[in-house]
Amino acid sequence: MLEFTSQDVKVIHEVGGRKTSRVKVWLRFPGEGKIIVNDKPLEEYFGGRIFFHKIAKKPLELTGMLDQVDVVAQAIGGGVSAQAQALAHGIAKALVALKEDWRTLLKKEGLLKRDPREKERKKYGLKRARRAPQYSKR
Repeated sequence: MLEFTSQDVKVIHEVGGRKTSRVKVWLRFPGEGKIIVNDKPLEEYFGGRIFFHKIAKKPLELTGMLDQVDVVAQAIGGGVSAQAQALAHGIAKALVALKEDWRTLLKKEGLLKRDPREKERKKYGLKRARRAPQYSKR
């Protein structure tokens, strides 16, 4: 993990979420552009799935801070897609804490709002949340 010790370095802590995923994000400014998730580089953590890399890096690319900050994240719960979106949410919140001017840009892209959709609960008498048992006429 990266060490946070210097006096002139700003470290911002935020939490991002999506479904059952939670990602604690520590944004270090100035930095070198490193993104570490669960003690692994971003590319290694999400594997060869470039789509998830793009989702996670989107707030940094929009603000032009991709190579100017270091991000250390701890992801728990959910799947890789939800974790990538939660990471983007946490990074966006941390960037706004760093510089308030980016709020309108990130808000317009929908990165500051946590997606409220959750898994619907299973109802009794049904097989899943909405799937009814097969109907037999006779």
